[in-house]
Amino acid sequence: MIDKISLDILKILQEKARIPNVEVSRKIGLAPSAVLERIRKMEKQGIIDGYEVRLNPELFNRSQVAFIHVTTEAGKTEEIGDILAEIAEIQEVHYVTGNDCFFIKLRCENNKALGELLQLKIQKIDGVISTKTETVISTVKETSRIPLPPTL
Repeated sequence: MIDKISLDILKILQEKARIPNVEVSRKIGLAPSAVLERIRKMEKQGIIDGYEVRLNPELFNRSQVAFIHVTTEAGKTEEIGDILAEIAEIQEVHYVTGNDCFFIKLRCENNKALGELLQLKIQKIDGVISTKTETVISTVKETSRIPLPPTL
């Protein structure tokens, strides 16, 4: 079970994952070695699943964001999901309720690149029946943070 101190550590790490343990220890009033021990324990327990660097997509020519519904033949969902997950431009693959459908998020250069991804990769997957694409005009919020309660 996560206590208040561990919860406070998680909140700090979600805000800034590369924060030094000494700084975390000052914020919560715990020795740096105890903070490190708690973090390692939460990593071992799978509470902390990993760390990622967030890159600015515009600096890497990946400012086009699209969400796509991918309708599939019944019985091929696991196989198609695995194939979709292997496409580098696809950031998220979710199997959703409805007509055997995936909901995916991808980032690419522009509309031309999006069209090529759809025609040459996604729609060519055996078992894909159709796609419905929605492109993003602007993004107000994008995060992978999980809202944490004040206490458990």
